[in-house]
Amino acid sequence: MEIWPKAEGRPKREPSERNGGMNAQRALLLARRQFFAASPVACPYVPGRAERKLIVDLAGSGGALFYDDLSRAGFRRSHRFAYRPVCRGCTSCVPVRIAVERFAHTRSTRRIRNINRDLSARLVGARATAEQFRLFTAYQSSRHCDSDMALMRYGDYRAMVEDTPVRTAIAEFRDGSGALVASTLIDLLDDGISAVYSFYDPHQPKRSLGIWSVLWLVEECRRRRHPFVYLGYWIAESPKMAYKERFPALERLGEGGWTDFERPSPQPSPRKQGEGESNRIPSPRVSGA
Repeated sequence: MEIWPKAEGRPKREPSERNGGMNAQRALLLARRQFFAASPVACPYVPGRAERKLIVDLAGSGGALFYDDLSRAGFRRSHRFAYRPVCRGCTSCVPVRIAVERFAHTRSTRRIRNINRDLSARLVGARATAEQFRLFTAYQSSRHCDSDMALMRYGDYRAMVEDTPVRTAIAEFRDGSGALVASTLIDLLDDGISAVYSFYDPHQPKRSLGIWSVLWLVEECRRRRHPFVYLGYWIAESPKMAYKERFPALERLGEGGWTDFERPSPQPSPRKQGEGESNRIPSPRVSGA
């Protein structure tokens, strides 16, 4: 089964458009979408801060094409919604991606690649299985036992995988015995892959399976001549998110667009909720509260 989106029937995207230009059709798609700012909640990454998201529904005609552009603007996806943090007085969530053509292995990534040579990988459709869910629950119980995701039942996991209006797939990694040792939920974009969520066997730490899954996505993009692997947000104050800075050829999204990643100076103490200016975001209109 061919999972990657085919070019037939899709509007041709010139490189200038993929890098931020906008044609009339895409501008019309944007105009028809309504963005909402969610109410602030406790930040799950940095204690003592409040999180607020800009959200848009991807359902309907043109959702996948629209999400291609949103990904380049720093948005992520959960179920049928795309979101981006717009927290007052905080810019800790930095969108990052790997530039595939410039990626070169380091001593560390080469070691991880070599130790996992016995693993096989394949892309499968976005369909939840009991085998995946067993691995997912083992991972959550070991690595994130205090999170809401640790409480997810099979129906919740199935919704996470299958409730998608865009081109979604799962990368499965198996050992020589055929056992599933890692999985990554991904979205297939017109310029690469967006890694949505990864989970793996927590009892095989020497394999560094989380890093390995990203390395495989880089090679998959290279095979298919796609330029980027989107990794979501890098957050210096969160050890669970800060690891992303170790990948070679990393880029970050700032006010001037995508640039080479450079670790910024530590942020000052956050302002109280309601003080300061909100993050600068792309131009869509915001309604709601």
